[in-house]
Amino acid sequence: MRLRQTTIGRSIFRSPDRRTERDQAAGHWSNFWLHIYPVKVRRRELHFGYSWYLGVASTVLFGSLVVSGVYLMFFYVPSPGSAYGDIQTLQTQVAFGQFIRNVHRWSAHLMVIAVAAHMARVFYRGAYKAPREFNWVIGVMLLVLTLLLSFTGYLLPWDQLAYWAVTVGTSMANFVPVIGDEVRDVLLGGDQVGAATLLRFYVLHVALLPLVLVGMLMVHLWRWRKDAMLDQGGEGGER
Repeated sequence: MRLRQTTIGRSIFRSPDRRTERDQAAGHWSNFWLHIYPVKVRRRELHFGYSWYLGVASTVLFGSLVVSGVYLMFFYVPSPGSAYGDIQTLQTQVAFGQFIRNVHRWSAHLMVIAVAAHMARVFYRGAYKAPREFNWVIGVMLLVLTLLLSFTGYLLPWDQLAYWAVTVGTSMANFVPVIGDEVRDVLLGGDQVGAATLLRFYVLHVALLPLVLVGMLMVHLWRWRKDAMLDQGGEGGER
């Protein structure tokens, strides 16, 4: 490729020509997107039957939630006086509003199913065993974060169904050992579901929980890469 041989090309393409396996590995590691994947993967691990692509599906659905959620944020104010009206306006007067809200809702449902199915498949295949114990714990935390995202988004429409569902859900926090009362106070921001609760659920749903989930997902992918590399060197060795 002639561009790579020019001064400008060499300044852009920092990886060497991929002539040997070592050069290919160096190019892989130097790529921002590719470095999270193992340099070598067994062919059978790329087949659909190996993982059903449930991890990929969960990540794609999370991306769909982020994109559709950002669009919805343009038309929603987390206030008891306007939240329900904003949802009605979004569904009836905003271009593609009903469609985007349905995409967001169904992506949330499907993400919960996909993450739970992914965890179940990992468990029944015994893929949580050494050397993957740490990544299994990260996966459990990702499942909890997914459920919390679904729960915190439930109140935002501010209708009767959401109000009473969250009232019952936050009341259950009292049964958490030792810190139950504190957890309930943090979620409610008062004695009952109100303006402070809506604001806290909104901040948790659109800012705090997504940021934590992205960070945990990066750690999850990093550990998956490291564990896969241990397996590559361990068909007859470390496993």
